[in-house]
Amino acid sequence: MTEQTNHNEAGEVAPSADSPEATDIPTSNAPDPKAANPDTNPNAAKTTTAPPKREKPAAAAKAADGEKPAAKAAKKEKPPAVEDKPFSEFIQQYYLPALQKAVAQEGVKDLQISFVKQPVPIKGMEQLGECWQVVGNFADGVRHFNLYFPDEDIQGKKAFSCNEGKRPSTLESFLIDERKTTLDLLVYGLMQRLNGQKWLGRN
Repeated sequence: MTEQTNHNEAGEVAPSADSPEATDIPTSNAPDPKAANPDTNPNAAKTTTAPPKREKPAAAAKAADGEKPAAKAAKKEKPPAVEDKPFSEFIQQYYLPALQKAVAQEGVKDLQISFVKQPVPIKGMEQLGECWQVVGNFADGVRHFNLYFPDEDIQGKKAFSCNEGKRPSTLESFLIDERKTTLDLLVYGLMQRLNGQKWLGRN
């Protein structure tokens, strides 16, 4: 007959009827971990401290306040128009070359043109004194024209005179009806005036 092994002899402790056995079954007597005091109840849930909020960057903060953030790169300023250049620079570097080209396209190949300050070459106009002039001649030096700038400003008063083989006799207003003078308009106006004299190649 097999002898029954005594739990005490085998080194095992027999479960006691008085000792509660842990189970996964919830009980109504267990304290609410959220409501219990963590100092007295080890089952109390530990609260986690929320991480501090990051401060908004200055640009984002301004945008939130209705302010537009500064542009990353400033817009490049447009270069000034040629008409806004200093008077002498405009005439010599822009107007004279453009006029020379326009006259050459009309078949005139011997235009001599300069920019000088001299008296108005018309009898009875000596009181005007000196002023800046665009002076040109062609057709073997027979045809002459002068464009006058008494105000030293392309937007100011302008006058024109021409002659063929003799001194000019009249001084004409030039582009007086234009609100703003441009490079193209100065070239076009003089070409029209020379064409009116039937001095250009197509006449």
